[in-house]
Amino acid sequence: MDEGTTADGAAGGIALDTVARFVDIAVDALAEAREEIDALNVYPVPDGDTGTNMYLTVVAARDAIRAAQADGADRAAILTALARGALLGARGNSGVILSEMLGATVRRFATASREETNAAVVADALRQASLAAYAAVGEPVEGTMLTVLRAAADAAAERAGKERARSSDVLAEAAAAAREALGHTPEQLEVLAQAGVVDAGGRGVSVILDAAETVLTGRRPIPVTAPLGRHVIPVPVLAPGGAGEDLDEDGPAYEVMYLLDAPDDVAPALRERLGEIGDSVVVVGGEGLWNVHVHTDDVGAAIEAGLEDGRPHRIRVTHFAEQIARQAAQAETPVLPTLDGRRVVAVAAGAGLADLFEEAGAVVVRGGPGRRPSTGELLEAITGCGAREVVVLPNDEPTVRASLAAASTAEADHGGRGLRVAVIPTHAQVQGLAALAVHEPGRAFDQDVTEMTATARHVRHGAVTIAAKQAMTMAGPCEPGDALGVIAGDFAVVGDELGAVALVVLDRLLAAGGELVTLVSGVEAGDLAARATAWVEEFHPHVDVVVYDGGQERYPLLMSVE
Repeated sequence: MDEGTTADGAAGGIALDTVARFVDIAVDALAEAREEIDALNVYPVPDGDTGTNMYLTVVAARDAIRAAQADGADRAAILTALARGALLGARGNSGVILSEMLGATVRRFATASREETNAAVVADALRQASLAAYAAVGEPVEGTMLTVLRAAADAAAERAGKERARSSDVLAEAAAAAREALGHTPEQLEVLAQAGVVDAGGRGVSVILDAAETVLTGRRPIPVTAPLGRHVIPVPVLAPGGAGEDLDEDGPAYEVMYLLDAPDDVAPALRERLGEIGDSVVVVGGEGLWNVHVHTDDVGAAIEAGLEDGRPHRIRVTHFAEQIARQAAQAETPVLPTLDGRRVVAVAAGAGLADLFEEAGAVVVRGGPGRRPSTGELLEAITGCGAREVVVLPNDEPTVRASLAAASTAEADHGGRGLRVAVIPTHAQVQGLAALAVHEPGRAFDQDVTEMTATARHVRHGAVTIAAKQAMTMAGPCEPGDALGVIAGDFAVVGDELGAVALVVLDRLLAAGGELVTLVSGVEAGDLAARATAWVEEFHPHVDVVVYDGGQERYPLLMSVE
């Protein structure tokens, strides 16, 4: 529903919850259509990944907007996060173009005035998205996602110009026009007609516009299982040559992508240089950060083109023939069982902690200092638990990065089965325990993740340990054998005795108040938990204390305040 007036009058912009719902529904819709879209992919190269790339791009946008909302960001920051998330997470030719479409759309939403109707804003946002997409491509080709979006934008503009137009009407017209334009793409691009398919990227755009219509109207389009016009949607036959050879003698063999830190005036010249060494050139972004894509036979020249203007990073090179060979091998694998339900995957640093997480229903991956789990171990836990929705609790700062990589890989490999994975960036075991305590499988996935994230972030946490070497800490120098107090991941206290340091840490954690102290005893904890409990009961008698035997190494006592 639109923000402001129910008649779609001067509303002052599209509501943020509407944008968030759209992204969620678009992710779900692309997850369902991903395999179908991949099968349609014959242009510009038949590498069978258009649906996957568009899906992963929107997933990145969803994760970015979700993180911004959890941080309490304002409207402008949330819209900026969505655009930047899509830009950073864009995959492949179609994903990079899609990121520019999404970025142009939300930039138009961000500048909407109270004098504009939402219908006018939506129509102009689609126009801006179409213009930006055409401008981003080195040599635009009709019969592609560009054509489909332009048809949608034209229909939206026409509907918005009519009296008492509503944004729901505008999107309904746009989605219908996209579906019609999609059916005509084989008439515009010979390779599609030869394969008997519509354009894959165009189909993805249609799916996304259908999702937008669903948000505002509640209507869901009929799935495309019948022919579109006279064109069916079969799995296309790959060009002759075999999976072990380059796709054809004349076409580029590699896809090169990278992010580029460079000034905002470099894009036109960069597109021109890349166009001289390849095709399917797309350069999108701005404000010092660009996403660059090209199909070429000269990988080095493609990267050097970026070096002339700035700093390329996150460079990714794909050999098309090898990619198709992998896909052919995967196609021979048996059908996997249906995913269902929701599970939590938690990293536990000790036997007692593992028992606590398991008793609360989590799938446990053993970790802790010195034996942190690999991305592969986390991926195995995520995909092996059989759940459709998975929440990951890393419970350790370095493990957060591995968890994000595992989550991204899991959704890329199993998104077609509807798998959704959310990583809550817990940096401590006690944060994970607090988040798991409010986990509720019965509520919506996004709401559950939001509640767990908020709870974890409000936990003040600390620990004590013994210094293993001479070092300089934020509390001053320490020597081997000194007692160290940790607060929020930083060494904040240096002392001679663990018990005394533990009480200093607790005192600082409770300085801002609190209702519950959680203590987790580790290996060789001795009476640390008992001393800490007695201290809280004496100086903070209204605060409850819970003590667990965690069995973790290196940190004899973990502490948290909620």
